[in-house]
Parts: sequence; C-alpha cells; structure tokens
Amino acid sequence: TETTIWSASYPVKAVGNKVPIGRPIANTQIHLLDRQMKPVPIGVPGEIHIAGDGLARGYYGRSALTAERFIPDPFSQEPGKRVYKTGDLGRYLPDGNIEFLSRNDHQVKVRGFRIELGEIEAILSQHPSVAQAILTTHQDASESNFLAAYIIAETPDAPPAINDIREHLDQHLPDYMIPSAFIFLEAYPLTPNGKIARKKLPAPGRDQLESEQAFVAPSTPFEEVLAEVWEEILNLNPIGIHDNFFNLGGHSLLATQVVSRIRDRFEIDLPVRTLFEAPTIAQLGMRIEQILLAEIEALDEAEAGHLLENNQ
Repeated sequence: TETTIWSASYPVKAVGNKVPIGRPIANTQIHLLDRQMKPVPIGVPGEIHIAGDGLARGYYGRSALTAERFIPDPFSQEPGKRVYKTGDLGRYLPDGNIEFLSRNDHQVKVRGFRIELGEIEAILSQHPSVAQAILTTHQDASESNFLAAYIIAETPDAPPAINDIREHLDQHLPDYMIPSAFIFLEAYPLTPNGKIARKKLPAPGRDQLESEQAFVAPSTPFEEVLAEVWEEILNLNPIGIHDNFFNLGGHSLLATQVVSRIRDRFEIDLPVRTLFEAPTIAQLGMRIEQILLAEIEALDEAEAGHLLENNQ
C-alpha cells in the first residue's frame, strides 16, 4: 500500500450514518489541500494528502505513477520528503476530525466543461439532509451528457426537497456543475467486493428531471408555441408554463437551439441570455410579448397587421 494500513483513527462511541476518518496517528501528517496545494479552512472540501514515517517510497516499477502520486511535501524542510496524493476528498469538522466525502478521480466532460464528480459529491454531502451522494453522467435526447445525482438521505422516509438541494449547490458551484436529475435511493448497488456499482445505478426518469412546480398548461398563443419548442428540444411531454428549463435537463447548448427556433417562429431578435433570465415558459412568453408589442408600436397599421397574422 501507499502508506500504513491505518493513517488516522477515530473512537466510535455511538452508531450514526457518518463516521469520520478522525485524526492522524503518531508520526503521520494529514493535509487537506486545494488545487493550488493550499490548506483549506474548516468545512471546505480538499484532497487528502498523507505524509510521515509510514509513507511508501513509491510504486514498484511504475516511476510515472510514483511521480504523479508521491509529490514533494510543501510543508517539510527535509530534502526528499514526500506526501501522497490519495485522490480522496475530505473536510475538517469543527472538532478537528477529518470527514471523508468522496473520491476525486471521476472526471467527465459535460457541456464542454471538464468536471470532477467528486467536487460536486463533496458539496452535496455538506447538505444537512444528505447522508451520502454520488454522481454519474447520462445522455439526453440530443446525445449530450448531463449530470445525475444519486442521494441517500439522512432520513430516507423524509428526503429533502429538490429545490433545497439545488439552492445549496447554487451557493457553491457554477451552473454547469449543477445536476439535471436528482434520484433518492435507500442504498447503492454494490459490486462483489463491496464498492459502489455505478453502472448499475438506475437511469433517471422524467419525474427526476421535471420541476417540483405544479403543472399548469399553456393558455396563450405565445406559451403554446414555446411549450411545443421546449417539448421538441427536451424530448419531454407535457411541460408546464412554470417548469424551469434548466431543471428539466436544459443547458447552454440546448438553450441555443431553443432560442434559434423562437427567432424563426416569431421573427424576432432574441439574445440567448434571455432564456437564462426568464427560464420558464410563462416568463419567456411575457418577454416575447413585450418585444413584439414594442415592434408593433414602431410599425404602421399595415405592417402591424401582417406581423400579428404571422405569429398567431
């Protein structure tokens, strides 16, 4: 192994959903570092690095992997001192113990961005109602990847609201790292050796992609056209006027397609950012109506009548 079997210990005094890693044993140092190899503050996820007398010299016959994982210890003045990059994410608890969060070696590409799934899992795990969380990618109707989160709640009979989970993630992560689907499970499927079998996780259904808002059908010509466009692009039916485009699995690439079709249908100049500012059919319909009314006011009666006929 890369270090001694035990590098940290924690006295278990009560049964709970989460047991911390604890604190480093004698003659061992554990550092939680960010991508710039700087220590992270309490509560912030960082990669676990181990140093000390129990560290191995490296991987036998694998010099490249050794150089990648056994790196110079930035906190030691001793020449040749090394620290081991574990690939695990953890955080310091207020009492000084270390809590394991997730692995940090599951990198995927979504919407053109490279994403470490472990970073999102670590933030998800900080939600007080989340006992454990893992992420995978799936493909939507356009064969683009989207993120799906699989969550075990602290109280399985009363899982947290998805909107609460999203708000928690919004505070810490950019839009492209927010999962499009949230699936609550009582337990994860396991491989014969006890590891999580990610390939056996259930594929997200429509109910995991849709909004928690009550369904309200389109009631105006603008809303009916927008609902038709959204249903075609997202491959979902029906879509209510208060459903959030991005909560339904939409992303920047699909937003470009939606806006392109809206421009063709309504013959208006609509920036892509408008969909981000008005992500529901009701909101977007009002924006389009305002744009058309402004254009009509600038036209004479003949031109206005022709424009209205083309958009009915």
